[in-house]
Amino acid sequence: MDEINLHYRFMNWRRRIREVRAVRYLERFKRMMRDGEVLSYQGNSDDVGCYVAPRPLSKGNCYFEVTIIDTGVRGMIAVGLVPQYYKLDHQPGWLPHSLAYHADDGKLYNGNTIGQQFGPKCNRGDRIGCGIYLEAFEDGQTTVFFTKNGKEVGTVVVPASPEALYPAVGMHSLGEAVQLDLQAEWGMEKEDGLMIVDSHEDEWGRLHDVRVTGSLLEYVGKGKSIVDVGLAQARLPLNTRCHYYELEITDAGEKCYIALGLARRDYPKNRHPGWSRGSIAYHADDGKLFQGSGVGDAFGPRCFEGDVMGCGIMFPRDYILDSGAYRCGSLR
Repeated sequence: MDEINLHYRFMNWRRRIREVRAVRYLERFKRMMRDGEVLSYQGNSDDVGCYVAPRPLSKGNCYFEVTIIDTGVRGMIAVGLVPQYYKLDHQPGWLPHSLAYHADDGKLYNGNTIGQQFGPKCNRGDRIGCGIYLEAFEDGQTTVFFTKNGKEVGTVVVPASPEALYPAVGMHSLGEAVQLDLQAEWGMEKEDGLMIVDSHEDEWGRLHDVRVTGSLLEYVGKGKSIVDVGLAQARLPLNTRCHYYELEITDAGEKCYIALGLARRDYPKNRHPGWSRGSIAYHADDGKLFQGSGVGDAFGPRCFEGDVMGCGIMFPRDYILDSGAYRCGSLR
């Protein structure tokens, strides 16, 4: 009888372990419906819906991604990382120990209901990704990065180990739906290096009255006179391997005084690219091309919020690199 009783206890113990493991790796969601890989909001737009994945990010699975199928009424879709037992009636990023990139305003929410400007807004068809850098685990800290359509938006260091960071998706208005890919892979493709926009402050050689947050450049000057120009100039010039760059206008400000172009290394910090010798630039507010002069020539259409502007060099096949033209943008 003792052997039978012991065997029964052993089998019961093993069953309980399996049950605990099953509970530990159970996905959690509220006011959402999951149909295969599709998550859709099922609330009344007054309450948040939230999904938390069954497993945290890890070295074997360090990135996930969602594709926006429908932005619904307000497009209040959030993608980020949260603790395992996060409260499902809050958007990811609102509560402590969570962070998320929000599609409707392009802001990063890091344990607070007040977000900080981080990247561009996201719309139907866009892919939003979130991952961790495997080589950046130090003293209980993890570097988290976010992407839009496969390109990095920015990074943030959080005081948490990877095993405490679970993929999460939040929604908050009727009609919102996304396709979830918890097994997504992300890596910079070789050709992407030709068109990547600088996304870290140390990649800019000069910053004047411009603040960098992730991949976002924001004018922080006075904006009262013609000399109140903010300038951002890249540390490295364009070359035959990296001959193009572009930017997206996320906020046009009052008059959209945004210029994109190339300038010499020692270009004056309070002059728009194109205004002074050794520079050329396309100006968003009037669509004119300025080439070393304060008077521009009609060149292209005016640009507005949501537009993407680009600049590059067509190098001849026999070109030998000598000196370069530095990527340069200004705001006022």
